[in-house]
Amino acid sequence: MNIIYDNDLAVEDYINLRASVGWTMLSEKQAQAGISGCGFVIAAKDGNRTVGMSRVLTDGGCIAFILDVVVHPEYQGNGIGKALMQAVMNYVDTRIEVGEISQVCLMAAKGKESFYTKFGFEERPNDKSGAGMNQWIKREM
Repeated sequence: MNIIYDNDLAVEDYINLRASVGWTMLSEKQAQAGISGCGFVIAAKDGNRTVGMSRVLTDGGCIAFILDVVVHPEYQGNGIGKALMQAVMNYVDTRIEVGEISQVCLMAAKGKESFYTKFGFEERPNDKSGAGMNQWIKREM
């Protein structure tokens, strides 16, 4: 296995990776907009196969939101997720000047919280912050 990392994530690869971990399916239009709208995208590739990816959304100032860190189940446990997160954290770090501060947010998949604590993230709720919240909206006819 020779994993390379680049910033090219094809729509079909993004959709397939999401499906491989049981995430909600997106239309091609949604997936393309989701990729195009990000400040940073990184893909892990084994030959021609995209086996992992991460996306970051940022306001360009003080907030960055890690949207996804996905590694295909067949490739989990090989350090790919760690490498993706290191690239993401490097991206965020290099966007702020000395003395500045930036908040990095994410919503971990259930059971994956301990992975992110290794990168300095704190579980919520805690003494400082309330629980993270989300909502899925599906448009019906």
